[in-house]
Amino acid sequence: MNKMEELGLRAKKASAQLARATSERKNDVLLRLADLLSEKDKEIFAANEADVSAGKEAGLSEALLDRLTLNPSRLSGIIEDLRRVAGMLDPVGEIFDQTLLPNGLQVRKQRVPIGVLGVIYEARPNVTIDVAGLAIKTGNAAILRGGSETINSNRVLVSIIQEALIDNGLPAEVIQFIDDTSRERVAELLTMHQYVDMLIPRGGAALHQYCRENSTIPVITGGIGICHLFVDRSADLAQSVEVIQNAKVQRPSVCNSLDTALIHQEVAAELIPQLIDRLAEDGVSFRLHESALGYLDQETGGTDDLGLSPNMQPAGAEDFDTEWLSLVLGLKVVPGLDQAIEHISLHSTGHSDGILTQDQGNAQRFIAEVDSAAVYVNASTRFTDGGQLGLGAEVAISTQRLHARGPMGLRELTTYKWVIEGNYQVRD
Repeated sequence: MNKMEELGLRAKKASAQLARATSERKNDVLLRLADLLSEKDKEIFAANEADVSAGKEAGLSEALLDRLTLNPSRLSGIIEDLRRVAGMLDPVGEIFDQTLLPNGLQVRKQRVPIGVLGVIYEARPNVTIDVAGLAIKTGNAAILRGGSETINSNRVLVSIIQEALIDNGLPAEVIQFIDDTSRERVAELLTMHQYVDMLIPRGGAALHQYCRENSTIPVITGGIGICHLFVDRSADLAQSVEVIQNAKVQRPSVCNSLDTALIHQEVAAELIPQLIDRLAEDGVSFRLHESALGYLDQETGGTDDLGLSPNMQPAGAEDFDTEWLSLVLGLKVVPGLDQAIEHISLHSTGHSDGILTQDQGNAQRFIAEVDSAAVYVNASTRFTDGGQLGLGAEVAISTQRLHARGPMGLRELTTYKWVIEGNYQVRD
């Protein structure tokens, strides 16, 4: 048995022990973990600073460096999320769909942990705590494989998680970390179906494709967001500018940030100059579809011969299929709702897409016809987040249909079993 198989076997045994833990015991682990993160913040920041420095030397993009960075505010948010998860109802053991059959059998479904989770992620040390907290609460063990750029941060964070488990009488192996950044370990993890029950990749498109093509374990895909907002002709334009600004600027390096604004042609002349003026203040640059070029004026950088200011470029062939993860926004003018929905259907990754409108008929059509995991009416796409949607935290945002969709919180980390109770019945 090699080291990875030993890791899997330990995880399987630990998951059986964790599945027997009471809600109170699991909550105690989370609260202890929250306290330890606060107590050991200097150790955490020192390790993270080493990762960020190494990332800069390696030439990581600004988006990746932003995801990699832990600061006091972000650590406080992680700790707050842990305490929130501890205070939420434990889904394990929930009974639903109870039925008494004519033959006297009592039938029900009962919620249970999935078992062992394998999570592969890049440049996101907060994922280490988010996954651990949700896994422990739902009775799941987890094997974590962070990227090489987070190695120092993850070593410290996992040691703190394991300390919280041991302090509460649970095995440290509930949460294990592959402390080896070679790609061979990922390939081995993908084939450990006898130990791992569900695989969750969190990273770029290449990682998701690699997992789908090589895994013998069910894979949850998602987290890649090419997100859209369509401004309908009935929308409140002043408020639409603020929503678009929030969706693009509030944290541009994450998967639910806005990539493309689609503008109804009847409001384009008024809205586009306002939008460019407002977002240019935040350092946003624009990729302009040819349909939007005619709505520029001298003040926003356009001229009669289409000379553009440095923060504007005509959209290239691949620009509307790009997840920018930076202060770049695509702009396109469309004749109406039909064309907006058509564009989203062609270019969206099914993550988060929305409409800004006062027309309830158009809102309902958008909801019905846009097939994304999160569909918005008059709100920023930045709310596609487990904490923001009341889940406490999330392990991933799924853009597939099975077994979960959207932010995956506590309930999405469980499955169920059928329980049938009788009085010695036999089948005729």
